[in-house]
Amino acid sequence: MEYYSDKERGPKAQIKREIPPSVQEGIIAYIDSLIEKGAFGNSFPEKCEDGRGVYGTDKVAFFRLLKAEMPQAEWPLQRANLLDNFVVLDLIQFCYRYVAYPKERDFHRYYGHYHLSFDVDKGRKEFREEINLIFKRNGLAYELEDDGNIVRLGVPIISDELAEIRFCTIDPKLNEMLLDARRKYFTTKESSHKEAVERLWDAWERLKTIMYPEDKKKSIGMLLDKVASGDFRDLLEKEAAELTRIGNKFHIRHFEKGKSEIERIEHFDYLFHRMFSMILLLLKACQ
Repeated sequence: MEYYSDKERGPKAQIKREIPPSVQEGIIAYIDSLIEKGAFGNSFPEKCEDGRGVYGTDKVAFFRLLKAEMPQAEWPLQRANLLDNFVVLDLIQFCYRYVAYPKERDFHRYYGHYHLSFDVDKGRKEFREEINLIFKRNGLAYELEDDGNIVRLGVPIISDELAEIRFCTIDPKLNEMLLDARRKYFTTKESSHKEAVERLWDAWERLKTIMYPEDKKKSIGMLLDKVASGDFRDLLEKEAAELTRIGNKFHIRHFEKGKSEIERIEHFDYLFHRMFSMILLLLKACQ
């Protein structure tokens, strides 16, 4: 089902990273409803006393393992004790690992419950769809994938091309560096965004030597000649020099005293996109 507002206005841009209290509470409520339906009974079975089968989720076993793997997770969640982003995302992955769709079999009249069988694939599919709907409707920059991992979505301007591009230059080491930068960019861990920028700037320095290793200035000039001419080539040459200056001025490639710190995650994203746009253009000259 697509909500009417999404049809009329289009979906929200998924750029927010902080998961607000209302969304946390909604996710917890959804997980609680699955517990009550017995959706975790395949891994944490509550068994009928007469041995006829599983009829629900063993909540004690579920919460014990949850607490062992995530000491910060309190249950039930209280507004005064909200979880940080990483715990919420870990909780979602924990539940994805153990959820299964509970199918009612025979009704046990004496105890008043149904015995259950379980469809893991269907349970995970429905869980993933609901969580991603919550992310989407609230503009959160996350997506639960079908392997159970959560990835951070990039800014829409370049994220699709970044996700799909194949790095196949004549330099295998450069290809490896670009792949590593992309992998770090899409992870949810904030420190990885910084590492992605550092890796991309290292790739930039290597790219500048790909045409003529003995002379970096001559090599970058040859690349620029292949992708532009006239005023636009002059613009790109200035941009190439500025990107190199940024890498030397800030804590990107050099970390000695006197270099400027980059403090906000949004600034790392800006720099990543700016550098990736330049690299993407120049890659067309060396593939």
